[in-house]
Amino acid sequence: MADRVQADVEFLADDLLEGRGAGERGHEVAALYVASQFRSLGMQPAGENGSWYQRVPFRRATHEGSPRLELISGATREALSVGSDAAVRPSITERERRIEAPMVFVGWGITDGRYRFDDYRGLDLKGKIAVAFSGTPKGLPSEVAAHLSQQKDEFAAAAGAIGLIEIDPGSDSPAGTVRGASRPRVTDWVDAKGRTGNTAAGLRFRAGVSEATTQRMFAGAAQSLARIRAEAAGGRHPKGFALKPRFALQDKMKWEEFTSPAVLGLLPGTDPKLRSETVILMGHLDHLGIDPDAKPGEDAIYNGALDNAAGIATMLEAGRAFVRSGKPPKRSVLFIAHTAEELGLLGASYWASNPTVPLRQVAGAVNLDMPVPLYDFTEVVAFGADHSTVARAVADAAKTMGLGVGPDPMPEQGIFTRSDHYPLVMKGVPSVLLFTGHANGGKEVWARFFEEAYHQVDDDLKQPIRWTALARYGELNYRIARTLADAPQRPRWIKGSYFADLVAPGEPRAER
Repeated sequence: MADRVQADVEFLADDLLEGRGAGERGHEVAALYVASQFRSLGMQPAGENGSWYQRVPFRRATHEGSPRLELISGATREALSVGSDAAVRPSITERERRIEAPMVFVGWGITDGRYRFDDYRGLDLKGKIAVAFSGTPKGLPSEVAAHLSQQKDEFAAAAGAIGLIEIDPGSDSPAGTVRGASRPRVTDWVDAKGRTGNTAAGLRFRAGVSEATTQRMFAGAAQSLARIRAEAAGGRHPKGFALKPRFALQDKMKWEEFTSPAVLGLLPGTDPKLRSETVILMGHLDHLGIDPDAKPGEDAIYNGALDNAAGIATMLEAGRAFVRSGKPPKRSVLFIAHTAEELGLLGASYWASNPTVPLRQVAGAVNLDMPVPLYDFTEVVAFGADHSTVARAVADAAKTMGLGVGPDPMPEQGIFTRSDHYPLVMKGVPSVLLFTGHANGGKEVWARFFEEAYHQVDDDLKQPIRWTALARYGELNYRIARTLADAPQRPRWIKGSYFADLVAPGEPRAER
C-alpha cells in the first residue's frame, strides 16, 4: 500500500505536471492519470456522456484598463483612486458596467432566522447599493460566522441591492477593505444555461473602500460612523439608514473562456434496496500551477504534494481496497477528483449544481483534502461532526484501526466552509471534511506545515513524507466509505444542527 500511494503522489506532484493549475496542461495530464487508475480498477465512467469527465466551463474576468469610481455629493463628483481609495472586483456577467446609485448602510448585512438577524428589515434597497460592515458580529460559532460572511452577496441581492460595498467595522486600518476587493482577476463557472457559481442574481458589483473613503461616505449621515461602530463593537446590530452620497462605477472587462475536467468513477452498489443510493468519496486534483512572478532560477512550481496529491492518492487507494476485498458495496460509491478547488471550490460547486447522479440519492460524502502524513497520526478530525451522522461512520471506522477522532483543533479558521464538501452541504447532502489530527505531535507538524509549505512551492516531494502513514490514511478512507456504503440506514442530519435546519428542513433527524 505504501508503495502505491507513494507512486501516485510522486506522479501527481512531479514538476512535469506544472502544479496542476485548473485549465492548464498539467491538470489535464493529472486528470488522464486518475481516469486511467479508475479504469484499471474496473470502475464505471461516471462523468458526462458516458465519459470519465465532467468538463467544467469557466470564465476568467479582468479589468480592461482601470475602473472609474466616484463619490457623488449633490453636483460634486469626486474621483476615487483605484487601489488606494477603493477597489472593485471584475464582473463575470457584464462586459461593461455603468452604475450610479444611492447607498444604504445595512449594518452587518446579514439575515438569519436561527439568530434572529435581519439587517435589511425596513430598508428600501431596490436598485441601491448596500454598505455593510465586513465580517460578522462577535460570539457566533466559527462555522456559522464563516457561512454568513460568504452569503452576504445573496442577502444583499435578495433585498434588491445592485451592489455591495464592505467597510471595516473598526477605524484602525487605513486601507479599510480595499485589499479584500483588489482582485486583478475573478474566475467562476458559467454553464450552458448562463448560470454562474455566484447565486446572487441581480448583484452587479462588490467593492471595498479605504478608511478615508468610508469617512466621506458617512459625512452628514443620520448617525455618525463612530456611533455605529461602537454599537457593533458592543455586540449590537446597528440599524440601517440611507447615506447622502451616491456611488458611481464605470468599467470594462476582458473575458477568457476555458474548461477544466473533474474525473468521476463509480463502483455500482449491489443491494437491491440500497444500490440506487450513492456515497461520495472525493478530493481536489488541482493546485496553484506556476508562479508567474518567480525570478530566474527560483522554484516556480506549486507542486501541491500534500494539497492535494496526497488526498487523491488515498482516494485511489480506497478504491483499490474495495476491489481487493472481493465484496462489492451495497450502496454505489462515487469517486470524484474535483477541479478548481483552489479557485474557490468552483468545480465542486459546478457538480453540485449540475450533478451526474440525482442529489436526492446521495446518502453522504467524505472530502479528503490535504492529509499531512509527516508524522504517525493517531487520530483524525471530521470537520462537520456536529451536523450529521457521517461523522459517526468516521468514528466507527477509525476505532477498527485503533485511531481516535479529535475535536476541531482550529475552530477560529471556519474550516468546515472552506473545502469541496461545502457546496454539497448547501444542497442538503450530509458531508464531512477529513484531516489527520493534532495528537501524537500533529499540532506542531501542522503549525510548521502551514507556516512553511501551505500554498507555497515547498509543498513538494522534498518533505519528509511518511508513506506508511499515508497508506494508513488510505485504509481509513476505505473503511469509512465501506461503513457508509453498507450501513442499513443512510446518514442523517443531527437534531439541533444549524446547517441541518438551514439546508434540510423537515428531513429525519438523529439525536446527538
